[in-house]
Amino acid sequence: MRAAVYYSNRDVRVVDMPRPAIGVGECLVKVRASGICGSDVMEWYRKPKAPLVLGHEIAAEVAVLGAGVTQVAVGDRVFVSHHVPCGECRYCRAGHETVCDTLRTTNFDPGGFAEFVRVPAINMAHGLYRLPAEVSDEQAVFIEPLACVSRGQRLVGVPAGGTVLVVGSGIGGLLHIRLAKALGAGKVIAPDIVDYRKQAAMRSGADVVVDGREDVPAHVKSANGDRFADLVITCTGAPGAIAQGLASVDRGGKVLFFAPTDPTATVELPFNTLWREEITMTSSYGGAPVDIRAAIELLRSGKVRVDDLVTHRLPLERAGEGFRLVASAQDSIKVILRP
Repeated sequence: MRAAVYYSNRDVRVVDMPRPAIGVGECLVKVRASGICGSDVMEWYRKPKAPLVLGHEIAAEVAVLGAGVTQVAVGDRVFVSHHVPCGECRYCRAGHETVCDTLRTTNFDPGGFAEFVRVPAINMAHGLYRLPAEVSDEQAVFIEPLACVSRGQRLVGVPAGGTVLVVGSGIGGLLHIRLAKALGAGKVIAPDIVDYRKQAAMRSGADVVVDGREDVPAHVKSANGDRFADLVITCTGAPGAIAQGLASVDRGGKVLFFAPTDPTATVELPFNTLWREEITMTSSYGGAPVDIRAAIELLRSGKVRVDDLVTHRLPLERAGEGFRLVASAQDSIKVILRP
């Protein structure tokens, strides 16, 4: 089979490799569409592990069943979660499934930038979902990122009628804008430094879009009746942007850290201000099974639309071009590979 092997953002090689052999309780799926995630182009994270086949945002079709598999049939359209929790450890029982040791060590074989993927038995048990007829292959590519977004907003709670500041309008930020509006946010303000993404934020339903290079807190107060935002969601790891978010949260408000920084970056906290104004800060990472189910339903019902976020559809042979588009973060939103 053909697969795209990652060495760096500018070195992605499409090669032939053996089709994975499956065992008891496993299945082989044929990848129909696979999205390139922003995390796929974080070289500080990916290059030390290279070479490897990436890709975790997949829509697939069941091709071969292993012995004992009964929950799906050949030909079923499915979404497969690459990281799955055990559901039994102290973290899972406390609702922190995404810090489960099992979740952090599971994956499918190889990544989704390949023609076929082996789904291990544990992923079959905790991470295989039939796709509703209403959810297309391209929409299914958004299940994983939307699940991450859904988890974050579930943890902090979107204030009904309140003001949400979404810092950064990459794919995560745009999904946050759309979900916040769907959940009843009164006003969404979206700063970014790239014109292409600012336009996408406006199309996504942001009420106010501002240039992130300007005084974002001042823009928030001006657009919000001389008040800061009830909820701030930082969808970029740029320390300056995170600082702007921290300076834009209202008294008694919340800050959700949704994106990582570079590993050597530092972010200064205005500690006394955050303490005195009773600011709640938290983070979210990944999506648990409950979030994946929520994302599928959001897509099935049309409450969160995503079709217009697909900017590039490329064959697997052009995977290198797709990685360069996503890494440049200038004129693309969601890049999909079609093996």
